[in-house]
Amino acid sequence: MLDASGVDYSKILKRYDVELEVAATPEQMAAKMLPKDPVFNKVALEVMNKQIKTVGPTVAEALKERDPLAVINEGLVAGMEIVAKLYAEHVYFLPDIMMAAKTMEIGIALAEKQVPGGRELKGTVIMHAAEGDPHDIGKNIAAVMMRSSGYEVIDMGRDVPIKDVIAETVKVKPLFTSGTALMTTTMTAFPAIAKGFQDAGLNIPLMGCGGAVNRDYANSYDLGIYSEKAPQTPVIAQKILDGYDWKKIRDEWDSIVGE
Repeated sequence: MLDASGVDYSKILKRYDVELEVAATPEQMAAKMLPKDPVFNKVALEVMNKQIKTVGPTVAEALKERDPLAVINEGLVAGMEIVAKLYAEHVYFLPDIMMAAKTMEIGIALAEKQVPGGRELKGTVIMHAAEGDPHDIGKNIAAVMMRSSGYEVIDMGRDVPIKDVIAETVKVKPLFTSGTALMTTTMTAFPAIAKGFQDAGLNIPLMGCGGAVNRDYANSYDLGIYSEKAPQTPVIAQKILDGYDWKKIRDEWDSIVGE
């Protein structure tokens, strides 16, 4: 019989994500990401700390000293980017994301009132959960990330028929359309949607996401690209804005999401 009396079990089946959560506070993890400017720093902290009740007065004070677009991008959005990082590191979870997003939206609504003509958006994207799939938490988180990064999101909801996704994409011609699937029985909608795009003469990327989808599957049909985690979605969107097509996104995916 093997003698296990001298075995150190401390590193066996060790959950480093849990250890990180315990060892570091959100403030410690965010320290290097917070804006150096004291005005923007204060605004970003409101979002990071989910201060729904006080973000309004804080943003109002910031608008007395800083340009409204800068308050949005360098304060509110910067705070949400920190929240995305904390979520990726398993320090924040879905309720934190949703509360931080609400905080940011309150601040943006105030700042936008002082922007002549309103805030200019980077582009429009369509998001949905696949036909037959009732799971939309991942989609909702990704939509928050996209809105906070300056995109208009048309959220079609969950269990969206294939024909409706195709029709909306043909109508809007977005930067990309994304679909999420948590069940293997529903992810089969994505190749059908991609074919519908092509039949309509569209070369718009179809981003496959969700627990049932992996990179190989998203790359198995034309137009398909992949986002593994919600915070990757705006990073990939920026590359599409920069002129990358679905083939180049695939080819450079590792370097893109590693940025």
